[in-house]
Amino acid sequence: MKQDYNDLLKPEIIKTVSGLALIARVIVDGYLSGVNHSRRVGPGMEFSQFRSYQPGDDLRLFDWKMLARSGRYYIKQSEIETNIAVKFILDSSNSMLHEENGLSKMDFVRVLVASMAYLSQSQGDAVGLFALNDQKIHSIYPKVQKQHFNRLLHELIQIDNQGKWPENEIESRKLHDRNHKELIFFITDMYENDNELTRFVKKLKTLKNEVVVLHIMGTQELEFKYKGNVTFEDLETGIKLKVNTSEAKKLYLQSLDHMIKTTKDFLLVNNIGYHQFKLDEPLREVLQLFLKKRNNLV
Repeated sequence: MKQDYNDLLKPEIIKTVSGLALIARVIVDGYLSGVNHSRRVGPGMEFSQFRSYQPGDDLRLFDWKMLARSGRYYIKQSEIETNIAVKFILDSSNSMLHEENGLSKMDFVRVLVASMAYLSQSQGDAVGLFALNDQKIHSIYPKVQKQHFNRLLHELIQIDNQGKWPENEIESRKLHDRNHKELIFFITDMYENDNELTRFVKKLKTLKNEVVVLHIMGTQELEFKYKGNVTFEDLETGIKLKVNTSEAKKLYLQSLDHMIKTTKDFLLVNNIGYHQFKLDEPLREVLQLFLKKRNNLV
């Protein structure tokens, strides 16, 4: 996929509905243009925008342009009711304001969610959004209507990162429906004090849904390339700590590796997907992941 969308990844563009919609369209259209040239999207997964007409299909779903070009009847699959709700649950605590190269985790998440929501809408899915911290909960329940996408983008740019993840147990039943097919993405940096995030995501899993944790990290966080004495600040508590980076690096990387492995193992045991994404990583990977997980429910 062409990476020309990187020029658009600026806070002043991301934090407008029109700007975020433009970024999502550029990313998704660029990705799908590559998909349509090669039906193979990934191991064991295929994607096609159209399928041949079958007796009994609603004539209103004909793609007349394809008929004019090919002389054959096709149904546009993105207009077929799939009965899938795609929900994005975001960690909107202060730690998601961590910034690298002018881009915060939260702004990266805005672009990521907008792109997946745009692709989801094009597939005819209902899309919902929830953002949580201990000060406020943003809620938009899934709908299919096209105007709903703009409302979702508006809510995305209105999210105000505050505090930390809620200390009180969240009533997860308000965030998912056990009676219908759902694809749930829980998007977080996985900074937790007492396994509150892992406990929460475990409660989201049902027999009918797919749950995926998208772990958002910065390159500096993962590789700890800091030099000299550096003062770090906990964005959620305000605590500051001066660190000799050469002495701290080995222990930090060991602790981080242990945390990630423990998290992945816990999620795997509970049949929950885990995928890590860096702030400078191309978004085609998350779109491919979206289509693969969606395929599991169709």
